[in-house]
Amino acid sequence: MNDPATLSVDISDVALRLAAAVLTGMIVGLDREWRGKTVGIRTLGLVSLGSALVCMATIHYAPISGDIAAQSRIIQGVIQGVMTGIGFLGAGAILKSADQVQQAHGLTTAATVWVTAALGIACALATWSIVLIGVGLTLVVLVALHPIDVWFDRRRKDHAS
Repeated sequence: MNDPATLSVDISDVALRLAAAVLTGMIVGLDREWRGKTVGIRTLGLVSLGSALVCMATIHYAPISGDIAAQSRIIQGVIQGVMTGIGFLGAGAILKSADQVQQAHGLTTAATVWVTAALGIACALATWSIVLIGVGLTLVVLVALHPIDVWFDRRRKDHAS
């Protein structure tokens, strides 16, 4: 495997990074599928893959392949663009499901899409410790904190009536 600091990778490393991105998105998507959300395994696998693909394509852009400083600047711009675009996708998830005026819906789904894109970028950059910790913490928030979220929702409904 290549050193991520060189920003140069061979085809087997590209395959590993992209496969890791898909798997990462799918793992996060399992929770959303389990809860019957519209964004699940396939969507989050594709969000993560798409984010990784954009970063990997940038790394392989021939005119800058020998210039680490130029690659770094371009990758930073690509990451900003991806995360901004994913933010708009997430906003669509919030607006699409906001059927009540007083309460926003879809915030967790939007945040999950955004985090999954970030995980795909981390896979593309082969920052494996960040990927593992990120997936772990994402699952803690989605799975372990869900009962607490449900409890707070019940309290809000009880106090509203």
